[in-house]
Amino acid sequence: MKTTVNFTEFRNHFYGIRPDNFSYDGLKILFEYFEEYEESTGDDIELDVIGLCCDFAESDWQTIAADYDSSIELDKTKNEDEQKVQVLDFLADQGALIGETSDSIVYRQF
Repeated sequence: MKTTVNFTEFRNHFYGIRPDNFSYDGLKILFEYFEEYEESTGDDIELDVIGLCCDFAESDWQTIAADYDSSIELDKTKNEDEQKVQVLDFLADQGALIGETSDSIVYRQF
């Protein structure tokens, strides 16, 4: 049995169970990612909010750099914009970059 949800229903499920895990814009990016994934693969994604919160996260680039400091070697001689690009490039190279809001990054945790 399958139920298709729109963005509002998707958002409401998160806000009801884990309201602080993702911003509105972060949820929008995640929802669009899953829609695109389903369309390109033909596979359905189960809406498991707890599981998705374990697999995906939204943070600012500095937090991601700190969390993955043993893997991301930031060039301290570069400015913050260049360091942010290093973090984005690292996530993209890992296949973990989902998207970016105006002040955060949505990514697959690993």
